[in-house]
Amino acid sequence: MPDTFVQSTDDVVKFLKDQHNLIKDLFEEVFSASTAKAREKAFVELRQLLAVHETAEEMVVHPRARREVAEGDEIVDARLHEEHAAKEQLSKLESMDVGSDEFITELAKFREAVVDHAEREEHEEFDKLHRKLDADDLERMVKAVQAAEAIAPTRPHPGVESAGLNFAVGPFASMLDRARDLIGAALR
Repeated sequence: MPDTFVQSTDDVVKFLKDQHNLIKDLFEEVFSASTAKAREKAFVELRQLLAVHETAEEMVVHPRARREVAEGDEIVDARLHEEHAAKEQLSKLESMDVGSDEFITELAKFREAVVDHAEREEHEEFDKLHRKLDADDLERMVKAVQAAEAIAPTRPHPGVESAGLNFAVGPFASMLDRARDLIGAALR
């Protein structure tokens, strides 16, 4: 599991933006890997970070944005639609041969969608939350995001994009995902 705890731990917006930058860096690691084994390792780290990051946003950030941000429901619904599509794309990538040209082609499309999604989140959701909340709220939220990431699934689960579903299904999915990750790592 990549280190998801970034420098900014006193402000949820800075924390999540730092993670977006880490995600972009991990994409570059996958693309620049010199061997299939190195590419697979980098992709697993990317997949795990994307899964826990999105789950935490769905459990903590999106519900707060719905309540605090003007037109919050519309903004969050659009992000959830993008997150569902991303989980489907990530699931497809998971089943592909990381050494294939098709994987690289699909990964490039996926990266573009993820970067576009992150930019929309930052401008339409995070920046508005940052202006609306005080420093104490931003710090409490980063702690909640970190706690959610600690128990979040490490693989994509399309169809589980709401806070309620993540609370209901997430712990069980997380346990299974983390067991699969350990077994997979032992077999590599």
